[in-house]
Amino acid sequence: MTIRNEELATQFEELADLLEAQDVEYKPIAYRRAADNIREYPENVTALAKQEGAAAVERIDRVGEAIASKVVEYAKSGEIDELEEKRAELPVNMKTLTSVEGIGPKTVGSLYEALDVRTLDDLETAAKNEEIRTVSGFGPKTEANILDNIDFARQSQDRQLLSDAVPIGEAIVDHLTQTAAVERCEVAGSLRRWRPTIGDVDTLVASTDPQAVVDAFTDWPDTGRVIEAGTGKASVRTNGVRVDLRVVDPSEFGAALQYFTGSKDHNVELRNRAIERGLKVNEYGVFDISETDDPDAGQRVGDRIGGKTETDVYDALDLPPIPPELREGRGEIDAAAANELPDLVTLDAIRGDFHLHTDWSDGRNSIEEMVAAATDRGYEYICITDHAEGPGMVGGVGLSDRQLETQLSELRAVGDDAEIDVFAGVEANIDSDGRLSVDEGLLEQLDCVVASPHAALDGDGTDRLIAAAEHPAVDIVGHPTGRQLNRRSGLDIDVPALADAAAKAGTALEINANPRRLDLQGSAVQAALEQGATITIDTDAHRPESYDYIQYGVHTARRGWAEPSDVLTMWPAEDVRAFLDG
Repeated sequence: MTIRNEELATQFEELADLLEAQDVEYKPIAYRRAADNIREYPENVTALAKQEGAAAVERIDRVGEAIASKVVEYAKSGEIDELEEKRAELPVNMKTLTSVEGIGPKTVGSLYEALDVRTLDDLETAAKNEEIRTVSGFGPKTEANILDNIDFARQSQDRQLLSDAVPIGEAIVDHLTQTAAVERCEVAGSLRRWRPTIGDVDTLVASTDPQAVVDAFTDWPDTGRVIEAGTGKASVRTNGVRVDLRVVDPSEFGAALQYFTGSKDHNVELRNRAIERGLKVNEYGVFDISETDDPDAGQRVGDRIGGKTETDVYDALDLPPIPPELREGRGEIDAAAANELPDLVTLDAIRGDFHLHTDWSDGRNSIEEMVAAATDRGYEYICITDHAEGPGMVGGVGLSDRQLETQLSELRAVGDDAEIDVFAGVEANIDSDGRLSVDEGLLEQLDCVVASPHAALDGDGTDRLIAAAEHPAVDIVGHPTGRQLNRRSGLDIDVPALADAAAKAGTALEINANPRRLDLQGSAVQAALEQGATITIDTDAHRPESYDYIQYGVHTARRGWAEPSDVLTMWPAEDVRAFLDG
């Protein structure tokens, strides 16, 4: 995904939302499908439109003549006339309003027509004044739920999904490393620690010519607006995301990278360890202040004993280097001091995926196409787990037991001809009492059952998830909290209790690698592993391109201190089969 493609895709998604809010049929679906394919297209679609015209754009799957002409229009003018017209007709902040759980485009349209709700502040005022309940189709409970979710939505507005921030970080690093004045360049901050959501993209450069670096940074082709540019510091905005640059002396780059990577809790513990040893650590280096009269006289006081590399910094404090994902103040410094840091998982250790969807439910591709794509990635096995009908499945997405039985026959046939192991599975729905939405006899015929919550996603979910984990047919509890980043917080869970039950039942807990979920999160993974639970990293892919989500799951597992032996999808096929049969 290129940054420009993301920017272009969001234009069509907004147009789809505005049309849906006005009850236009069919076109919203077409625009969203086109947006998905534009986002994943390997070339810069805007540049393609400028250089080769609409005919070239039509080569993108699900982009027809009408949409291609709009792409060319945007490439030339930076606007799409139909989108501007719809914005004028429905002057609402669609993105922020639909970030409130339970509010979709049609709800936005209804509330605008009835109450002139345009912003989150308008929505909050209407809810507090009990006006929403007066609108047809709404009631006191819906109004209360909206009000309860507004604060979460407001807090999420300044946070970007990891999948939005990573391409930006990669692009700016690639751009700056082509500048002669740049000796080293890395992203820092929460992006380098692979947190689930990101505020700003922090970029650090080692150079003896800060002005040349700042000039190259502000001249970055993807810059939408220069916020500020000074001596050694600058900030720009691209596709709604702020990117900050800091230029440091090459001799201090390691100390600066460690400091600006964080986290705050990690750095406080590191600083305290330094003080215990008569040292001072900051963004400029590690200094021996044991014979200094006034150690607070300046940032570079004392004899400098490290700072050119991060390894120098940790070595000066008698520590091995600590991977960025672990730097959250959750015991990593004590573990490093005791030489007990985990042997963290790596992307190349992934052997398969147990949570995949096809066009039998809401996926985009056939079983054969998902198998072929996994084979091309070098996987040893996959499991097809299309949605079963049940709580949370709307619009005919879930398969009936009869349909699942029919699909099972096809899965067996495809598996017989495949070069890799193809397990037959299902994603069953966990109801509010912990029961599953699929017939018991059918569950027994399947190789793998992923049980996931899709409805009633608030309050404490521990008991229902434990009930599912203890079900004899369940192999994996999928996206346990049901959260969607920047949309809903999901269930509250006693992770140690769930993990203990899962470990005893031989059920794995999932890290869902979809960047909108990343569920379980890192701290929960760490807690689960402490109880002896097995983890699986799955993409929940609905098309082959989404296999790439696996990187986000792997880094989340690293944040949870996971080692390869902890992760089901890193086991050889024979061990996986034994786990599923157990």
